[in-house]
Amino acid sequence: MRLTHVVRAGVAVAAAAAAALAFPAAASAHVTVNPNTATQGGYTKVTFRVPNERDDASTTKVEIALPADKPIASVSLKPVQGWTAVAESGKLATPIKTADGEITDAVLKITWTAAADAAIKPHQFQEFDVSLGPLPVTDQIVFKALQTYSTGEIVRWIDEPAAGAEAEHPAPVLKLAKKADPSAPPAAAMGGPAVEAEDDGGDGTAVGLGAAGLVLGLAGLVVGVLAYRRAGARTAA
Repeated sequence: MRLTHVVRAGVAVAAAAAAALAFPAAASAHVTVNPNTATQGGYTKVTFRVPNERDDASTTKVEIALPADKPIASVSLKPVQGWTAVAESGKLATPIKTADGEITDAVLKITWTAAADAAIKPHQFQEFDVSLGPLPVTDQIVFKALQTYSTGEIVRWIDEPAAGAEAEHPAPVLKLAKKADPSAPPAAAMGGPAVEAEDDGGDGTAVGLGAAGLVLGLAGLVVGVLAYRRAGARTAA
């Protein structure tokens, strides 16, 4: 009987650990940009991933703002079936200097609007591809996003990242690395690790947290069994 109780306690610990660690994964279902890294001065294709977080409404419109203080000269959109895409340009306070001359206006906002049968339904997501470049010389680009539901509700994914704090409605962030110095030796020759861009959709994080929960639960089960055996040994003595 004692062993049965210990096993049940261990199972309860495992379930509690897994449930506690699952909350951050559930909270990560926000609008993201993937991959979330690129190189300053280069061109890249990014994907804005938009999940539907409502059980009783569909997502009908997505708006992405491009920062006017870090303008991007070339912005191209990939068509998405059932969605109408509009890129809105605006005048720049500081023109972009290029080899072909100065660019005085740039795309500052992209809006995707769904046809009736193309809206993002509950428990579904949609992806929107955008080609960008040349990317500005800065550490990161924050793309503030608005998500409109069929009920008229607008969720504002506009919170900028802050050190030591998790935003309630984080904006998609593209981190920019400095362009590699062609005169520097390659990382492999220096014994440095290869770096790969990651998809920040949250799937890898969820798997890692789930595995951690199982490990903690199994540890609790082992501790319980060992305690039972020690108690039995003391009784026999």
